[in-house]
Amino acid sequence: MAITMGHILRPKQGFRRSSSRTNRESEIPKGHFAVYVGDSEKKRFVIPISYLKDHSFQDMLSQAEEEFGFDHPMGGLTIPCPEDTFLDIISSMSRS
Repeated sequence: MAITMGHILRPKQGFRRSSSRTNRESEIPKGHFAVYVGDSEKKRFVIPISYLKDHSFQDMLSQAEEEFGFDHPMGGLTIPCPEDTFLDIISSMSRS
């Protein structure tokens, strides 16, 4: 069973969305990490670690901490915001 990292949503902006969950999800490119985003249906995104230092992303992490603590329902970092909002924030960070 091969891992599918999905298609690159916006290649110049440096994030990817996984199209399916597999037992090899832990294979993330060096310098990246995975997050789960969405209201009802959670989608997995692989984003650069450099985004961690951005103030907007740190705000999202604070929201995640308030809502989930260290018990994330997807087994990985879950960001409690709509997918569109997340994409807007990530897009603005990659343009900086």
